[in-house]
Amino acid sequence: MKPYLVVMTLLVSIVACTQAPALKVYTLDVPNISMEKNAQYRHKILKVTFPQSMREELSEKMNFSYSNDERGVYQNSQWSNTMNKLLQGTLIDMLDKSRLFKTVLSDTSTLQEDYRLESNIFMFEHQVRGTHSHSVISIQFTLIDGNTGKLIKSKRFTYREKTKSTDAKGYVNATNIAIATLGRDLIHWMK
Repeated sequence: MKPYLVVMTLLVSIVACTQAPALKVYTLDVPNISMEKNAQYRHKILKVTFPQSMREELSEKMNFSYSNDERGVYQNSQWSNTMNKLLQGTLIDMLDKSRLFKTVLSDTSTLQEDYRLESNIFMFEHQVRGTHSHSVISIQFTLIDGNTGKLIKSKRFTYREKTKSTDAKGYVNATNIAIATLGRDLIHWMK
């Protein structure tokens, strides 16, 4: 009788280990962007460089924090690509839809650019502080003349968007709202 119990216990353990929650994969939504008319850059080419992180490595992992000292990543939820690539693709798509520039490209293009948009990510995470929960994004953008390499302008954008829930889905929904606001603000700033 004892070997039967041992085998049954092992089988139950194996089945329990193989039935982990499914991994949920999320992406950034590209917001609706209105087309700019009579833009001063309408005959110029813009390259959007690969965003750099100032604090931590950006990957597919979704970061959260409960305090300035307690940090973690969601175990069963992640981004569809590294945050750098998702953000670069979203920025290119938003700027292209705005028609602020003739063409918007990634920095992998060999085409000579008139302007270059660099970005440094200071924060991109889900912050939970007691009963308060926010998606927090802080990014500095720098517009550079592609011919001279000189700074045209630079600005840091920071957003704290309240989440409807404290899970990954609530974080992603709030992040997409913040990204839509960032897109509109960035285009207005670049005009």
